[in-house]
Amino acid sequence: MQHTLNQTHDPAARSWVESANAPTCDFPIQNLPFSVFRRRHSDEAFRGAVAIGDQVIDIAAWASRAGLNGIAGEGARVCAQPVLNEFFSMGPSAWRAVRHALFAALHERAPSDDRAALEACLIPQSEVEYGLPAQIGDYTDFYTSIHHATNISKLLGLSGVGANFKSIPIAYHGRVSSIGLSGQRFRRPAGQIMLPGEGAPIFSPSRKLDYELELGIYIGQGNAAGEPIALDQADSHVFGLCLLNDWSARDIQAWEMQPLGPFLAKNFATTISPWIVTMEALAPFRLPLPRPHTDGKPLPYLDSDRNSTTGAIDIQLEVCIETSRHQAGNLPAAQLSLTSFRHQYWSIAQMVAHHAAGGCNLRAGDLLGSGTISGPGQSEAGALMELARDASEPVTLNTGEKRSYVEDGDAIILRGHCEKAGFARIGFGESRGEVLPAKR
Repeated sequence: MQHTLNQTHDPAARSWVESANAPTCDFPIQNLPFSVFRRRHSDEAFRGAVAIGDQVIDIAAWASRAGLNGIAGEGARVCAQPVLNEFFSMGPSAWRAVRHALFAALHERAPSDDRAALEACLIPQSEVEYGLPAQIGDYTDFYTSIHHATNISKLLGLSGVGANFKSIPIAYHGRVSSIGLSGQRFRRPAGQIMLPGEGAPIFSPSRKLDYELELGIYIGQGNAAGEPIALDQADSHVFGLCLLNDWSARDIQAWEMQPLGPFLAKNFATTISPWIVTMEALAPFRLPLPRPHTDGKPLPYLDSDRNSTTGAIDIQLEVCIETSRHQAGNLPAAQLSLTSFRHQYWSIAQMVAHHAAGGCNLRAGDLLGSGTISGPGQSEAGALMELARDASEPVTLNTGEKRSYVEDGDAIILRGHCEKAGFARIGFGESRGEVLPAKR
């Protein structure tokens, strides 16, 4: 049902909120992403919101004013809470009912009473601040781009990707407490580093701090412990997607990685965008999953015709860097790369199905990272380590500066949108994170 097209995907639909009708607007009536907000500089409680144009909708206030009934009313009133976990747990029927009711009330042909009730609940985005949309109980980060894996393997002098990469969606458990919203500022991490040619490690601030372009995947309805999630049902357990920057200290990671994987190299910061684009809104942008026939089929629990034909999503993704020089000169950020999520080797459904296959009970609000998103071209790399080839080919910015890794004062900005002939363009907003000097 998450893949089915309906009236909310009509490219001709327009809203009476004029800012939503701009051709490059991230939040037209066909999108309607969710978050939580409050008025800036207030002591109001955070509560659920939906974006339309340059406005946010106070969902619970709208439900009250509109006298919303049934599952749409129940779902909207639950959004009065400071996080959306309970709304997530209600499942696709409730998510769809609220989104469809909002679509009808925002449409340019909405009855005047419906419009008046909703108009009273609009607040300019410029006047609000956001909170984490969910209480994130667990965070799992995947490793699912064949292009990223191949590039990194070459840079590390390996003969190819690991033997298990094409058989299993690889992942590790991350740190929830350091997940922050766009605008996050954090100190450069420190840890043990083994310098080239040395016989013993040192403890030092990271000298190879990197970003990783990813998508965040919010679990909606969970599953009981010991109960796997079937591949073709996995998408119905996903509420939606956000932008995610999985910051990485490459030099710390290289030393601590064996035998159990990342630790201090990953636990200091993860930056996500505030808005969650629903899986329903993304339905028009589905594509076949790009698994070569020569790789053979995955095991049966990770294979289906539906996943093969609609498992990929064409989400255009951009990474930009804003240095201190950009900020001082009021200059536009420098673009580092452009790619698409459609290149990912493993689908979202496969990640979810594999996560639950061993008996793990996913819960509403859990967050999964897609893994670094890199395309086949050099300019499509999702990490600076790839772009600059581990400092052997530094990237030249529009300021004349060069970057091999992220430096103090740099901000990394992720943006994303979907665009396809015959459908409205929808966007994700942005995720911005800034690096501060290490604590001395």
